[in-house]
Amino acid sequence: MNSDPRETISQSSMGILQMLIIAVMVGLNGLDGFDILSISFAAPEIAKEWGISQTALGIVLSMELIGMGLGSFFLGTMADKVGRRPTAMFCLLAMALGMFMVTATSSIIALSVWRIVTGVGIGGLLTAITSLTAEYSNSRRQHLCISIMAIGYPIGGVIGSAVSSMLLASYDWRSIFYLGTTVTLLFIPVFYFIVPESVHWLIRKQPSGALKRINRTLKKLKHKAIDALPEISPDTRKKSVSDIFSPALLPATLIISITYFLHITSYYFILKWVPKIVADMDFASSSAAGVLGWGNVGGALGGITFGFLTLKINLKRLTVATLFFAAVFIALFGRSPEDLNMLSLFCAMAGFFGNAGIIGLYAIFAYVFPTHARAFGAGFVIGVGRGGSILSPFLAGILLDTGMKLQNITAVMCLGALIGGIVLAFLKLRPEEPSEGSKSKSDEKNIAVEPSLAEEV
Repeated sequence: MNSDPRETISQSSMGILQMLIIAVMVGLNGLDGFDILSISFAAPEIAKEWGISQTALGIVLSMELIGMGLGSFFLGTMADKVGRRPTAMFCLLAMALGMFMVTATSSIIALSVWRIVTGVGIGGLLTAITSLTAEYSNSRRQHLCISIMAIGYPIGGVIGSAVSSMLLASYDWRSIFYLGTTVTLLFIPVFYFIVPESVHWLIRKQPSGALKRINRTLKKLKHKAIDALPEISPDTRKKSVSDIFSPALLPATLIISITYFLHITSYYFILKWVPKIVADMDFASSSAAGVLGWGNVGGALGGITFGFLTLKINLKRLTVATLFFAAVFIALFGRSPEDLNMLSLFCAMAGFFGNAGIIGLYAIFAYVFPTHARAFGAGFVIGVGRGGSILSPFLAGILLDTGMKLQNITAVMCLGALIGGIVLAFLKLRPEEPSEGSKSKSDEKNIAVEPSLAEEV
C-alpha cells in the first residue's frame, strides 16, 4: 500500500535537501529586511539630491509597505492557485525590476510607483516562502524551521545597515539598489535549482504531471516513489482559498489578524522611530543607528531562541508570553536614562521579544490554515499586519508632535503587543491533518493514535 508523501515528509527526519530549502528561505526573507532598511538609509541622500520635504519623503517610505500589503493579499491567492514555486519566481522578478528602476527615477511619483512594485514582490514572496517552509518541514521541527526562516528578516536588516553605510561612504544612494537588484537576481537561479514545488500543493491540486514531479522530489529527499497519487475526495476538491472566512476558520482568521495587526503596530514603533528618538537626545546619528542595530541583533537572537523553545513549550502560550514581554520592554525603552548602553539594552530586548512574537504568529498562521488556503491565509494576515506597520509611524509621530513625554508615548505604543497577547489567548486551533482529503487507512490509523496537534498548540 502506498503511503501519502505528505505523511512521509511529516513523520521522517529532515534530510540535506530540506535543510538547503530552509536555508534558501532564510536568504529570501533576508531580502525583505535588507530592502526596508536600505531605503531608510538612502532616504536622506534622496531628499538632499531632489530637495523634497520630510512629508513627501515619509509618503515614499510608506509606499513599499502599502505594496507589501497588496502583494501579501493578492499573490497569496496566486500561490495557492498556481503554485508556491512560480509565485516566488514572479515575486523575485518584480523585486529585481522595482529595485533597479528606482535608480533611473527622478520624481517622487515614479519613485513611489517602483517602491510599490518592489513591495508587492516582497509581500507575495513572504506568503510563498512561509508555505514552502511549513510544507518541507517535518511535524516535529516545523515551528523551529519557520522560526529560522523568519530570522532572515533581522539578519537582512543588520547586513543591510552595515553594507549601506559602507556604500554611502564611497558612492551615491543608487548603489544600494544596484546591490539589491544584483542579490535578488542571484537568488533566482538558486531558488530555481534547489527548491522544488511543494509536495503538499501538488497532491492537493494534482496538475498534469504531478505524479512525476512528486516522485522526482521524493527521490531527492531519499524517500520511496509512489505508484499513484492519493485520492482526493470531491468535497476536498471543491474547497477554495475563501475557506479562511468559513465558519470553521473565521474565528481563527480574525484572532490571528487582529493580534498580528496590533503587535506590528507596537513593533514598528521601535523599527521606525528609535534612531530619531535617540538622535533627539543629542547623540550622533551614527550612535542612534547603532541603537537600532542592537534591536535587529536582538530580533535575530529572539527568533532562533523562540524556535528552539517551541520544541519544549506549548506554542500558543509561548507566543502570548512573548507578546507580553515585548510590551514590557517597549515601555521600558521610554523610561531608560539617556545612556547609549541602557538604550541599546532595552532596544535589543524589545527587538528580541518583538521579533520572537512575530515568528510565533508566523508559526501559528502557517499551521492553522489548510494546504489549499495556506498561502492566501498567510497573505491575508500579513497584509492586515502591514496596515499596522503603516499606522505605527504616523501614530507615533502625532504623539511626538503633541510634546508628550517619551515614557508616556511608549506606554501607549506598547499597548498593541499587550492587547494582541490578550486576544491571542482566546485562539482555538483546528489544524488539518498531513493527509487532508485523502482516503487512506494508514492515515485514519495515524489520526486515531497520534495526539492532537491542536491540543499541543
